[in-house]
Amino acid sequence: MKLRQATKADFDQIMNILKDGADQLAEHGVDQWQGDYPSPDQVNEDIEKGWAYLAISQDRQTVGAISIVDAPDHSYDKMKGKWLKDTNRYVVIHRVAIHSKHAGNGYATKLLTEVINYICDNRKDIDSIRIDTHEDNKAMQHLIDKMGFKRVGSLHGVYCLNETSYVYEMLLH
Repeated sequence: MKLRQATKADFDQIMNILKDGADQLAEHGVDQWQGDYPSPDQVNEDIEKGWAYLAISQDRQTVGAISIVDAPDHSYDKMKGKWLKDTNRYVVIHRVAIHSKHAGNGYATKLLTEVINYICDNRKDIDSIRIDTHEDNKAMQHLIDKMGFKRVGSLHGVYCLNETSYVYEMLLH
């Protein structure tokens, strides 16, 4: 798995991957991404700020998308919980999706492994990685736990009015 920083030319492909991800969540009864998040404006911002990446498999297929967002992330301003480390030297993983035509190949695990390795190798200024997911997204919760993140709190109403998300953190040092 390789990461490639997205450009404006990748906008439609990213939106397609995220829409497919929203459809997969709906099929599994998860009410995540069923509104206007992630929005085209959010994806444009991710691309403009250098936060958007495409996941490229060994056979050079684009299989997914992910955003690696620099601090501060104000999504967490009203988190109920406590960080493992009180720091402004963190990045947040957001908007993770593997396209359904590539499901079942372990790409989500490979993608998060690649992201963690990428951050460790290229971002010596970073103390921790943060991530969150919907309370009903059991598959993502399992993946986050498997990758070694620790659950540190919850968010309510940040992405959608009556939605609760669980927040996780991984320390790098």
